[in-house]
Amino acid sequence: MSAGPVRGGSRNRIAVLHGVNLDQLGRRPATHYGALTLMQLESRVSDWGAELDLSVQFFQSNHEGAFVEELHRLEDAVDGLILNPGAWTHYSWAIRDALEIAGLPAVEVHLSDVDAREEWRRTSVIRDLCVATVSGRGPEGYRDALVRLRDELAGKIG
Repeated sequence: MSAGPVRGGSRNRIAVLHGVNLDQLGRRPATHYGALTLMQLESRVSDWGAELDLSVQFFQSNHEGAFVEELHRLEDAVDGLILNPGAWTHYSWAIRDALEIAGLPAVEVHLSDVDAREEWRRTSVIRDLCVATVSGRGPEGYRDALVRLRDELAGKIG
């Protein structure tokens, strides 16, 4: 059985990648990031995925190279991506290149409204490679991203 996407069949495997400092949720300012820990957030996202008939897996790293290597590994392992690279969003051309190499539909997610925060947070080096960006919706933004990917993979968009 092939590990790649099933053409003409169910395409429901989603990887959620969390970047630098996301493992510190629950310790970061709740006004921007909410009160959930990463484990609580991932549990909620997993539940939403199950409701949407999506199989969700998670990855988090504070090491940019590990994040890049995970993107390299996922090409044939999943059908779509949700990425919250944290601060890497604003300057990591290596992550951008790895996302481009992966060639998977992706949604960029940020818990806080990055466009309403500091000027440097308004830059995203991955945005143009993503089918959508969800920002400032807190944990619900991940649900929005799951719905967007489900619809993208089902051919309902585009």
